[in-house]
Amino acid sequence: MMKFIEIHYRKILLLIPLISLAMHWHVFTRDLVGVHVWRQTQTQTVIDNFYKEDNNIMNPKCHENPETDRVVRMEFPVMQWLFAQVYRVLGPHIAISRVLSFIIGMGSVFGIFFLLLSIFRNKTLAVIGAWCFNFSPAFYYYTINPLPDNFALAAAIWSLVFLFRWISNPRWQNLLFSAVFLSLATLAKLPFIIYGSVIAAYLGVELKNNLRFGLKKTMQASLIYLLVMAPALAWYVWVIPTWGGNGVVKGMIDLRNNSGELLDILQANLVSTLPELLLNYASVPFFIAGFYFAYRFRRTHSKRFPLFLFWGAAILLYFVFELNMIAKVHDYYLFPFLPILFLIVAYGAWHLLNRKEKFFRYAVIVLLLLAPITAYLRANPRWNTVSPGFNVDFYNNKEVLRNLVPQNERVIVGFDKSHFILLYYIDKKGWAFDEGFNIPQFEYQISQGAHYLYTDTPIDTMPQVQQHLDSKIYDQDRLRVYRLK
Repeated sequence: MMKFIEIHYRKILLLIPLISLAMHWHVFTRDLVGVHVWRQTQTQTVIDNFYKEDNNIMNPKCHENPETDRVVRMEFPVMQWLFAQVYRVLGPHIAISRVLSFIIGMGSVFGIFFLLLSIFRNKTLAVIGAWCFNFSPAFYYYTINPLPDNFALAAAIWSLVFLFRWISNPRWQNLLFSAVFLSLATLAKLPFIIYGSVIAAYLGVELKNNLRFGLKKTMQASLIYLLVMAPALAWYVWVIPTWGGNGVVKGMIDLRNNSGELLDILQANLVSTLPELLLNYASVPFFIAGFYFAYRFRRTHSKRFPLFLFWGAAILLYFVFELNMIAKVHDYYLFPFLPILFLIVAYGAWHLLNRKEKFFRYAVIVLLLLAPITAYLRANPRWNTVSPGFNVDFYNNKEVLRNLVPQNERVIVGFDKSHFILLYYIDKKGWAFDEGFNIPQFEYQISQGAHYLYTDTPIDTMPQVQQHLDSKIYDQDRLRVYRLK
């Protein structure tokens, strides 16, 4: 079996995107629904506004607060802007965003293959790692959803690919490409800056082993990384002060959970998120075996062990710092874990496949074949159009709701805790309200040009609201639309 995989590794590698394409086929034309649709619609809104309004990459715009410039600078919108440029050629359609997201996802899969190949020099191990990585249920789900985390993950993986190529073959081009991809990953999503820990660990080891040569190498590498990373660092120095109460930046510094709640979050991530969403139950035995064989053959890999140790430690520190924000729901915050997790998975699977006992070889093949099935069963229910994660009336009647009101009219819509989903679905600029709805704010929005109200809550029964209603122009299911006086 080992020989078969090694001989046919190219075919297996090409089979991965074909299988994934077939498994995702029913979703490509489906509008945004499901787990974390909040973040997906936020990303897609920025893409749409680059295409429709302002193509300046420095000005990512949302739909809310039209009395302002609506510019909201968080991560640098490199992925969103690139998607919008494709829109200019092919036209705006959610399927375009999904296809582009899928291509980025496959870039991550091939990146994992070349990363493992660079580290272990073993094609069988590398293709097994790429296969298992592709069927991580979390990765499988987000592969086709527009999120900057997908882009950041792919860029971070390729940064490591070129870094390990540079370690084996110290050509400055490899180091430059590594720095460029790390800069792109950081721009797209700040937490991926922790991947710089790998180069830091390597240079530290070089300094320890050979001070004179290591110092020269460290200075050259550091200069390249600092110069290439400068735009990313400059962006965040500029925009982070405008983020206000962003919990991701503050992390555990802004801790509001007690120790019991933190332990519950930690347990949920270890017992559920890790095996069920990040790894896939079919890959769990490989993951456990990977730790066993890494310890057993620790001396064989002693030269690179500090790199993996430092890399893992950096990611664990990130996890601890963001534990209260990751909570039990933000599985995509854990994307930085995926490459090192599947490095361990691939290492364990290869050693099991290489054992003399037939039982282990058969078990590995069965688990590899089960991986697509378990990923599908776990992730597919997330694209639920009956319960999409918001009022389904907006999903079912989106075209009617979009055409009900002139495109340039400002609206008020709710209930929407995200402040993104419903404005995306009605494709209007305006204001979204949540449980904090109040009359002075409502009247302020009317004074700023709000001419229509979309509501699926009983705020239209409030006398203070009724005095501002002109006529009802839509009433179906749980949703009413009013023209405002």
